[in-house]
Amino acid sequence: MTFVFVVALIVGLYALLVMGPEVSAQRALKKRLRPADPIKKSRLTLPASELRERGATPFKAFRKLIDQSGLRLTVPALIFMCWMAGFVVGLITWMLTARAAVAAFAGAAAMTLPYFWVRYVASSRLWKFEEQFPEAIELVSRALRAGHAFPTGLSMVADEIGAPVGPEFKLLYDRQNYGMALPDALRAFAERIPILDARFFVTAVLTQRESGGNLSGILDSLASVIRERFKVKRQVKVISAHGRMTAAVLSALPPFVGLSQMVIAPDNFKLLFSDPLGIKMLLGALVLQAVGMLVISKIVNIKY
Repeated sequence: MTFVFVVALIVGLYALLVMGPEVSAQRALKKRLRPADPIKKSRLTLPASELRERGATPFKAFRKLIDQSGLRLTVPALIFMCWMAGFVVGLITWMLTARAAVAAFAGAAAMTLPYFWVRYVASSRLWKFEEQFPEAIELVSRALRAGHAFPTGLSMVADEIGAPVGPEFKLLYDRQNYGMALPDALRAFAERIPILDARFFVTAVLTQRESGGNLSGILDSLASVIRERFKVKRQVKVISAHGRMTAAVLSALPPFVGLSQMVIAPDNFKLLFSDPLGIKMLLGALVLQAVGMLVISKIVNIKY
């Protein structure tokens, strides 16, 4: 009966949090694509300000993070993953320790793991985007010098450069191609890619559209500046490699020692879970470990 209850609970939560929103989104998309509503504005034709107002939901931060990561996830799916991680880890901890407080603390900590995983994927994707971005800008510049229009240059980038730059420029091209004003599409692009180089690119294009000038020359100069900035970033990353490696070792050492003691001397390690003082010491160690990891991350995370 317990197994059936747990399975039913998991399936029900999956259907409620994952399948339900996806079905609703598909219905909304089919409704917008019906020919009976030709007068209604498509979401693609709305200005960026109205898009931001309509998108102001409690899940906006999660949605933005998932978009930056490029993963095919929905916000309810990410929430479900967080809940499942917390539930499984909390249940295992409770079965091992029979302490509800320890199980709740471990489950709460495990709930953050899927979020930090998506955040790491998003950070890696943005780093790769920044590395490919100068090549994309130079391709747009060459297309302009060859006599093509600016949207054609965006399409060429989308077709010839791989992920993550290609799909992002493909979305930018499709939005302006299906009715969104180019300035609004560019602003949405800069908001979707939260790096300084993307804002420079959007500012340069919008300024040229308003005041005129040689856009191809501006883009060539911008690509050169971005490459130089990226070289500096790599140099900083190399210089701070020792500190980041030390931070990783210091952060991983206490959990590794604890797991080793659990395997080598399980009877001695059980005192931390059976004795009230041991539980307090374990919770204090976890808090100090989290604080230490935050402090070390602030030290080795150099802003440039």
